[in-house]
Amino acid sequence: MKIRDVAQRAGVSTATVSRALTNPELLAEATRIAVFDAIRDTGYRVNQAARNLRKQRAGAVLILVPNLGNPFFSQILAGIGAAFAHTDFSVLIADTMDSAASGRTLTDYFLDARIDGMIVLDGQLTAGDVTRLVDSKSSHHVVFACEWIDGMPFPSVRSDNLRGAELAIRHLYDLGHRKIAHITGPAGNVLTLARRQGMVAERARLNLETREEWIIRGDFSLSSGYASAAKIVAMKDRPTAVFCASDQIAYGLISGLNAAGLRVPDDISVVGFDDIELSEFYIPSLTTIRQNRPELGRRAARTLLTLIEDEPVSLSLPQTPVELIDVELIVRQSTGPVPA
Repeated sequence: MKIRDVAQRAGVSTATVSRALTNPELLAEATRIAVFDAIRDTGYRVNQAARNLRKQRAGAVLILVPNLGNPFFSQILAGIGAAFAHTDFSVLIADTMDSAASGRTLTDYFLDARIDGMIVLDGQLTAGDVTRLVDSKSSHHVVFACEWIDGMPFPSVRSDNLRGAELAIRHLYDLGHRKIAHITGPAGNVLTLARRQGMVAERARLNLETREEWIIRGDFSLSSGYASAAKIVAMKDRPTAVFCASDQIAYGLISGLNAAGLRVPDDISVVGFDDIELSEFYIPSLTTIRQNRPELGRRAARTLLTLIEDEPVSLSLPQTPVELIDVELIVRQSTGPVPA
């Protein structure tokens, strides 16, 4: 079945059928309905390989994820998938923790003509990879989402991490807490730095005391949260609240505090960051900063589609676009007034 058979059935030109398949919003509703009815009646299927060959495209985009086992990424990937669902592009996913994926340079994916663009969720790429990508034409089809690399000329879609940290500290302050600890993410990570920066700024605005021992190094994991509990329990001047740089840190912390005989929030309040699905059902349910992860994925996908469809432009550092997604404080049962 060919496109001219669809056109004959619908009583339109082949150009109109092609337009219906690529830009249906440009057609009158009656014409659009007639074309798609004809497509269904004739069983016509687009020869995607031929279309991609004509456009000199691979017909696929690649998503680089630092750890597919981390539940944080599920809704971002769902948002990306939804944005590409009605396009001509297939979505490929590679875990950068996998040796096969990490052994390739980013430019290799483009040079093999397997992809037309890339969304990167990993901000810990090697300097060599990033430098080669900047120096290649491929840089015009790369978007960073969630994480980013400072000083690099790539469009970035990210949550407002500074604002989220400010909201967390302000919430604890409003509950009466003045001794607030912070468990960070991994050293050098852009999310770690942004959330700590927001936390420090809000503490300064509120004239809150800061002690070095109240800043505990973590790595976004359950185990780092659990290990941090022992450090907090051992403190002579124990904080009454803890702001964690991720929900998983918070889960581990609460488990460790419970094991040590401390109750949350009766003895100590805990705030997380991310609002992954478990947060609502954890015991106690977790007060946290919600990232709109589906929207983050959708906007990153739309940004990449725009880059692919538009003519390449020269990227320069001052013009590199950064799109911030609003965050929201979600108050649940893990926070309460300062203990009497």
